[in-house]
Amino acid sequence: MNIVILSRNPELYSTKRLVEEGEKRGHKIEIIDPLKCDIIIEKEKPTIYYRDRYLDYVDAIIPRIGASITFYGCAVVRQFEEMGVFTIAPSDAITRSRDKLRSLQRLSKAGIGMPKTVFTNYSRDVEEVIDYVGGTPVIIKLLEGTQGLGVVLAETKNAAESVLEAFNGLQARVIVQEFIKEAKGADLRALVVDGQVVGAMKRQGKEGEFRSNLHRGGSANIIKLEPDELKLAMNAAKVLKLPVCGVDMLQSARGPLLLEVNSTPGLEGIEGATHKNIAKAIITFIERNKK
Repeated sequence: MNIVILSRNPELYSTKRLVEEGEKRGHKIEIIDPLKCDIIIEKEKPTIYYRDRYLDYVDAIIPRIGASITFYGCAVVRQFEEMGVFTIAPSDAITRSRDKLRSLQRLSKAGIGMPKTVFTNYSRDVEEVIDYVGGTPVIIKLLEGTQGLGVVLAETKNAAESVLEAFNGLQARVIVQEFIKEAKGADLRALVVDGQVVGAMKRQGKEGEFRSNLHRGGSANIIKLEPDELKLAMNAAKVLKLPVCGVDMLQSARGPLLLEVNSTPGLEGIEGATHKNIAKAIITFIERNKK
């Protein structure tokens, strides 16, 4: 098959691993920068032009769309979909997952457990907002943040008010979320492929850091998920219609609580922690669907 990886950086671990596993299985793998694609909209003939050629020979795509290029990246994925090309992450699903508020609303309706969350236009009655989520400390998150950026722990009402005022001054949309003390700065990442969890790790934030992101100095170890954790991960992927995704959750006294669903999960941390060949699982998922 002709498989295209939509990525701006061919040197990233995840991109290189997907190329390696795809070529091992006899496929032609090409890395294409989505921002250099021209979308040609024509009656009954949607096409994409890249550098010196039309991409009318592609069988499947693997979107590795960064948050900063979500709009144009998803437009390129959508065009491939209109051309009948298989994608491991539909454009609408990527858009849904990138909108934290929208995805939490859908997941909540589906009965998936999550920390208490409030979204509001800025109000001077910060105390009321804090009370909704069970009091301080609280987590304040930018709706568009990734890899732990734009996530703040406010330990007092005054701190929460200051952070909300600052974000409001920047015209940034945020959510206020319950702080789960018993998680102790750790979370779980489950990697879902074709509706099944193919690997899971526990990420622990470095000392003094409440965020567990590996990009922020956290560590990761393999973990065997409990049945309720497996169920949450698979249900979250199903609700957001993402056959391949990373599902992040917290362990709490009332069971697993969903943090977010990542439509473009990195492979380095999870392959390193679990020693499982996640890249191969993604390539074989494409093969099964193309058949």
